[in-house]
Parts: sequence; C-alpha cells; structure tokens
Amino acid sequence: MDEEERLSLIKKDVSEIITEDELRKLVHEKKRPKAYIGFEPSGMMHIGQAINAIKVVEMEKAGFDFIIFLADWHAKLNDKFGGDLKSIQACGDYLKHCFLGFGADPEKTKFVYASEIVDRAKYWETLIHISKASSLSRIKRAMTIMGREEEDAEMDFSKLIYPPMQVADIFELEVDVAYGGMDQRHAHMLARDVADKLGWKKPIAMHSWLLPSLSGSGRMDSAPKKMSKSDPKTNITVTDSPEAIKEKLSKAFCPAKEIQDNPVLAISERIIFPAKGSFSLKRSEKYGGDLHFKSCEELAEAYSAGKIHPQDLKDSTASELAEILSPVRRHFEKNPSPLKNMAELLLDRRK
Repeated sequence: MDEEERLSLIKKDVSEIITEDELRKLVHEKKRPKAYIGFEPSGMMHIGQAINAIKVVEMEKAGFDFIIFLADWHAKLNDKFGGDLKSIQACGDYLKHCFLGFGADPEKTKFVYASEIVDRAKYWETLIHISKASSLSRIKRAMTIMGREEEDAEMDFSKLIYPPMQVADIFELEVDVAYGGMDQRHAHMLARDVADKLGWKKPIAMHSWLLPSLSGSGRMDSAPKKMSKSDPKTNITVTDSPEAIKEKLSKAFCPAKEIQDNPVLAISERIIFPAKGSFSLKRSEKYGGDLHFKSCEELAEAYSAGKIHPQDLKDSTASELAEILSPVRRHFEKNPSPLKNMAELLLDRRK
C-alpha cells in the first residue's frame, strides 16, 4: 500500500480530520504512527461504537499501531457499575474481545487500562499542567464527552476531573492521533489547545459520525438522539442475533420517503456502505424484486422517491448488518466468558 492509498483508507468515511495537512505529514514521515481511542467500560458495545472498531481495523491496515484505552478510572468517576472497579474492568475485558472480533490486529493493538498509568507521578503532573492551562468554563464545556451537561458539574466536583484526565491520557500515551466519535471533539480540541499553550506535541484529531438512536427524534422537527448503550430498546449491540437485530429494526423510526434523521438509513450510510461498499435490498417480485445500490446517495434517492417501502428497507438493513456483525458473534462463540460475565453484571445492575 503506497502513501496515497494509506491516506485514502485512513480518511475513508470520517467526519473530520484536524488537520489533514498534519496527517499527510505524519504518514509521510512515520512508517508506524500511533493512534488511540478511549472507551469508558460502561455497558454493551452497540453498533454506533462499531463504527469506531471498523475504523481502528482500517487504520491498522494503513500502518498505524493502535492503543485501545479502557478508561476504568474515568468510568468510576462517571459512576458506572456503581463505581466498582472490578465490574468496570470485567466490562473492559468484554470490550477488548469486541475489538478482536472486528478484526483488530493483535500485533498492532495494545489494550491499556487507565489503572496502568494513573499511579505515575508524571501523569498527575501532566494533569496539573493541563488544568492550569485551561479555564473552568472550558473544562465544563468538555464535560459532554462523558454524557453530561455543563450544569452537572455543580452536582459532584469529581466530574470536573474527567476532561483533564482524558487530555492527560493523550499526552501520557504519547500518541500521534486521537480518534473517536464526534462526541469526543471537545476533549481532543482541548488537548490541541493545551499543546499550543505549553509547547507540547499536538495530537491530530480524527472523528467519526455518531449513529442516531433507533427511536429517532420521534418528531420531524426535532434533533435526533445519538444511540446509547443505556437504552437497550433503541440500540443494537454488536452481539445481537440476526433475529434480535430484525426485531429491533422493525420498531425503528423510519417514516416513508423521509431521509433526514432516519436511523435506518443512517445505519446503511455509516456502517453498511463503509464495510461492504454496496447495499442489497431483498424483496418479493410482487413488490418490484431485488435492488442493488452502489452508494448511500443512490439508496437515499430511491427511498425518498417512494420506490422502497420502509419495511423492505428495515428487513434488508437487518440482513446486511447481521452479516457484518457475524465475525463478532463467532468470536464470542469461541470465547464465551467475557460476554457471559457482562450479561451477569448487567443482570446484577438491574436488581
């Protein structure tokens, strides 16, 4: 793979790169750059996060080494699993196997728990420098990375530590690229600003689109909610059976001819086309027969014109998605313990 092919694969289906010039320079100068993505172990991996797992695999194919940072102490701060580190780390082990199921290269992937770096004096020195270089209002704005709003800082002071910790992770791990969903943008931009102020190496920031909840907004004039692991009825997990995927999608928000904020179309745009490069719609000859689409734009145009019934779109999306997730299901069939432990943790949490 030459330099341009590497860049093309890295940039494929991402929403933004800050900056592309810096990325191009990095790929030209460094044979094996280092990237990271942080995951807070807090529940089952859903298909919105699968977008990130697929991109990790693509970047590894393009020559990157990748750190999957399992932010156990951050999850404790964010009150996940009641703040119990043993449970949080069991969830981290499950997430590790999800990435392996998607095809993360064991030779290029390093799984690191926050527990492995927070006991270093240098880490806390870095965090202090970051905090002194950041205003309180800026830290509060970055709290959205943990699924909280600025006003939540008034409830529990520990929440204010979370954004500087995430920025400290980036510098402590000495990565070239910080990657995540668009919800991580505040933290990554804070890291770049701090690097400018302190004269530190500035990380390139790369972000992927978020996937909306299956419930959509529920109203045509409202902003869609992102898919969340906290609401199992409105998400699809990466280990759901084909039958469960089909059932969940059958109840998804998908108004006829509507392509704006349509979560079913979003799955094809952000997962199916990036993973397969095409979309096959299966239906009875009575209703027009099968169709094959080579781009999400082509599919959206046909749907908006009323050429595809919502149920046909849902059924074919379920079939395509189940096929993409099949390697993950097979991985857990061979390695059942992490998934079994997660199921027990979630059952205990509901009691």
